[in-house]
Amino acid sequence: MCGIAGIIGKGGFEEPEKSIRMMTDLVKHRGPDGEGFYCDKKIAFGHRRLSIIDLSDFGKQPMTYQDKFVLIYNGEIYNYIEIREELSNAGFQFHTKTDTEVILAAYDKWGEHCVNHFNGMWSFALYDKIRNIVFCSRDRFGVKPFYYLETENAFYFGSEIKQLLPFIKQRKVNRSVLINYLVLGLEEYSSDTFFENIKSLLPSHNLIFDIHIL
Repeated sequence: MCGIAGIIGKGGFEEPEKSIRMMTDLVKHRGPDGEGFYCDKKIAFGHRRLSIIDLSDFGKQPMTYQDKFVLIYNGEIYNYIEIREELSNAGFQFHTKTDTEVILAAYDKWGEHCVNHFNGMWSFALYDKIRNIVFCSRDRFGVKPFYYLETENAFYFGSEIKQLLPFIKQRKVNRSVLINYLVLGLEEYSSDTFFENIKSLLPSHNLIFDIHIL
C-alpha cells in the first residue's frame, strides 16, 4: 500500500510544493518507507512509499523515465517479470528491479493500451511530457483507490478523500449517494462519493487530462 497525490494547475499555480506535501502528509500511514515529489510549472506529484518488491532507493517515486515520463503509482503488477522479459526482448533496458519501471516502459511501448497487458491491482498517474497529458488508470476491480476533484484553479487527485477536502470551499454531503447507501446499502455504484464534487475513478477506467487546454 502506497499513497499518491497530484495537482494539475490551471493558470496560476501558487505554492505547489506546500500543497502537495500537505496531501502526502495526510496519507503517510500508507507509505512509511519514504516520500518523494516532482514539481514543474503545471504539475505537482507526491508519493508515500511502502517498499515491497525493490527495497532499494532505485524504487523511489515519482519515477522518471528517459526524461519523457513521470509516474506515481500505488499497487502491484503481478506479471511484471513476464512483461519485463517481453520488453527486454524488444530492446528495452531496465535499471531497477521494480514493477514501477515496467509500467513506464510498457507505456513507452504500448501507450494507453499498456494497462491491457497488466495483471494486478493499481492506481497511477503518468505525466507524458511528449504528449503533454496526464494519464491516470485504476485496476479492473478497483482494489486501489483513486479520488479526484476539479476546481476553477486546479485538478487534484489522491489515494484518499481527505487529501482533497482542504481544497473544497464548502463541504457538502452528496444526498443521493447518502440516501442510496442508507436505504439500499449501495456503495461505489457510480463515480460519485459521499462528498459533492469529489469523484472516484471507476474500476477498469482510465482518465486523461490534456494539459494543452490549460
